[in-house]
Amino acid sequence: MIYRATEELTRRYPGRPFTPDGHLVGSIGEVVAAEALGLTLYPPSYPGHDAFDANGDVQIKMTAGKRISMYATCTRLVVLQVLSPEEAEIVYDGPGEDAWLQAGPMAKNGQRSISLSRLRMIAQEADQLRSMPVINTVIPI
Repeated sequence: MIYRATEELTRRYPGRPFTPDGHLVGSIGEVVAAEALGLTLYPPSYPGHDAFDANGDVQIKMTAGKRISMYATCTRLVVLQVLSPEEAEIVYDGPGEDAWLQAGPMAKNGQRSISLSRLRMIAQEADQLRSMPVINTVIPI
């Protein structure tokens, strides 16, 4: 069943790998964020960013867990958390540098990780500085 679903996703989004060996969650996150936020996807394996819009480049991360990992900072970071088979929450949509500076130390694999709770705090602090309410948007998957 999973292979039929990934085959259909590959037909709908040519060139994006939906293989169940590790690309699946990332690629689904990329297309979900692109559809929800009006982003244009770069080709797979584009250096540093997954998409762009009129405001610039965007790195997209999606997880069903409580942390994400990054190899480097990015211009804008969008982080999604899977809530159910039908929904994901936009946990963070903001400057990549803010997340990178507050991420943990470099691991042996060259990545730094940050918890979703920390990303929510960063987003909340940024919203308070702008005098805007915190909005955690739930979107369909």
